Amino acid sequence: MKVVAIIPARLKSTRFEEKLIKKLLGKPVIMHVYENIKNSKIIDDTIVATDSEIILDLCNSYNAQCVMTSDSHVSGTSRIIEVAKTLDADIIINVQGDEPLIDEETLKPLIEVFNDDNVDIATLKTKIKENHFINDSSTVKVVCDKNGYAMYFSRATIPFRRDEGDPIPTYYKHIGVYAFRRDKLLATETFKTSLYEETEKLEQLGWLYNGMRINVLETDKFIHGIDTKEDLDYVESFLRDKKY
Repeated sequence: MKVVAIIPARLKSTRFEEKLIKKLLGKPVIMHVYENIKNSKIIDDTIVATDSEIILDLCNSYNAQCVMTSDSHVSGTSRIIEVAKTLDADIIINVQGDEPLIDEETLKPLIEVFNDDNVDIATLKTKIKENHFINDSSTVKVVCDKNGYAMYFSRATIPFRRDEGDPIPTYYKHIGVYAFRRDKLLATETFKTSLYEETEKLEQLGWLYNGMRINVLETDKFIHGIDTKEDLDYVESFLRDKKY
């Protein structure tokens, strides 16, 4: 299988302006992401997809492969579709530009799962260990069936514990990295936006609504995306402690 990772990189960000070019241990966040993926032996090619001249110039300064895309995309997935159409690949991996802790160890199981012909899309989850994340709407939760396929993703607390005496479930946080069969990725471009997707602002609900099967793999690896300045400080502290 030929595997290509595409990193959608939009400069503007509502919660943390220009977060992808903020310095993390002296290097822009987007470059940590790119180099982690580029240095992986299981990825055949790594491409940054952006509509920003600033990010393009930054990538060029680091000799990172970057392509310009349309500035009309409403999601990272639509941006990577534009690039994927030009590629000869079996598997396309969408790695967010604000996820500097995702690396080969994280991605390897996502690729291996495609040995099963039933898998259209693969993504990750991890156990929520800190209670304040359970009711946090910015933490997307996922519930899966017995075979590891997603039943639903939500910003709400799922599963919901109705009564005090009910069993305490294990809550899982969804980690927003996706691997697609190329043909399945391109097929999502034709989907009409579903009510659930519009309500929760989660595009993966549109894929489920249209019959895609999303295999959700569990990881114990610490992964923390950067949405705020506090996240940046938190990840930098983590990397310093790990002597990155």
